Amino acid sequence: MAPARPAPARPAPARPAPERPTLAVWKFASCDGCQLTLLNCEDELLAIAGSVRVASFTEASTLVEPGPYDLSVVEGSITTASDAQRIKRVRAASRYLVTIGACATAGGIQALRNFTGDLAPVVYAHPEYIRSLRTSTPIADHVPVDFELRGCPVSKEQLIEVIAALLAGRRPNVRGHSVCIECKRAGRTCVLVAGGTPCLGPVTQAGCGALCPAVGRGCYGCFGPMESPNTAALSARWRELGADGPALTRAFSAFTAAAEPFRAAAAAAADEEAASDDSR
Repeated sequence: MAPARPAPARPAPARPAPERPTLAVWKFASCDGCQLTLLNCEDELLAIAGSVRVASFTEASTLVEPGPYDLSVVEGSITTASDAQRIKRVRAASRYLVTIGACATAGGIQALRNFTGDLAPVVYAHPEYIRSLRTSTPIADHVPVDFELRGCPVSKEQLIEVIAALLAGRRPNVRGHSVCIECKRAGRTCVLVAGGTPCLGPVTQAGCGALCPAVGRGCYGCFGPMESPNTAALSARWRELGADGPALTRAFSAFTAAAEPFRAAAAAAADEEAASDDSR
């Protein structure tokens, strides 16, 4: 009798592919510019799409999947009571939450209304129909934020770095130095020192590639304050160049009006101007 042949080995069951982390992108009060920066990443966006599952991104797709989400990217400030509640629901459904842009991190240009009287009766024929809050505030004023990425709009390279880093479980490599460092690295002549042009570069966070100084114009501060801004020293230098209090107030109250270092610098300039008027 022939010996029994061993049964052929059965192939090992295929292991299920690891589930891709989920990414959600949310919009609050904003111009959509930072979301468009993500869409404009082109080749990099294809790589991101291949490594994550985009569960919600209404700027790009009508598909909206329920959470939880591994990473939520939030653009825009909080300007309505309903949005103040909505951001809490987004935070509760998100493992990591990153705010992008001047609106989400510092209230944006719309935060100028935080420091003025009620403008609704001036702007609207029927202000009683307006349901917005009196203020425009950054996301971090309402919920815990894992990382803030500044800019108006944000830097494409920094945005990709933040998304890749958090999905990989590491800290993003986004430095807090000033625009002046970018000018020095590019070998550009300082418009403030050599040209006498008022510039916010010494107190503004890098990220834009020093676009304005590259064409001989002063920095407008659209990336907000750098990690240790000496706004008092810069304000004094601006005054030496002929800038008055209103000019300084406008400069520090533009893109990131609610960012504390710039808000304080604008208030100091206004107070100094008022004191000067009183003494005349």
